[in-house]
Amino acid sequence: MSEPLRHLRADGTAHMVDISSKEVTAREATATGRVLLSAAAVRALREGTAPKGDALGVARLAGIQAAKKTPDLVPLAHPVAVHAVEVDLTVTDDGVEIRASVRTADRTGIEMEALTCVSVAALAMVDMIKAVDKLAVITDVMVVAKSGGRSGDWTRDP
Repeated sequence: MSEPLRHLRADGTAHMVDISSKEVTAREATATGRVLLSAAAVRALREGTAPKGDALGVARLAGIQAAKKTPDLVPLAHPVAVHAVEVDLTVTDDGVEIRASVRTADRTGIEMEALTCVSVAALAMVDMIKAVDKLAVITDVMVVAKSGGRSGDWTRDP
C-alpha cells in the first residue's frame, strides 16, 4: 500500500478522519441497484394494485430520507449537507431498477449517501410488495459515478 489507511490509528483502531482543513467543493455521486421480483409483483406495480399502496412513491421518499440520515447509519461517515437527492425507480420485466443521485457542496464525498439512498429505497420496495412476492431480492447496489473533490470525476464502465 502506498498511502496509509487514514481511518486507522497506529494501534489499528478505527476513528473518524479530520476533514476540517479540506476545501468545500461541489460533489455528486450516483448509485444504482435492483430489486428482482416475480411476474405477479411486477404486474401489481404496473397496475398500481400493490396491497400497501404507492410502492414506488414510498420507496422514493424512503431513499430521500435515508440519504439525509447516512451518518446515523454508517459509523465513520461524516455529516454532509445534502443539497439535492434525485431517486428514479423504473419497473422492468424482472423487477425495479433504482438510480439515485445525491449532491452537496461540502468537504467530503457523498458516495455513502447515494448508496444508502438506493439501499433503503430497495428495502422499502421489498416491504411494500412482500405481500405479493416474499422472495424479492435486492441486488447490484453500487456507485456508478462521482464528481468533485480531490480525486475528481469517475464513472464506472458499463
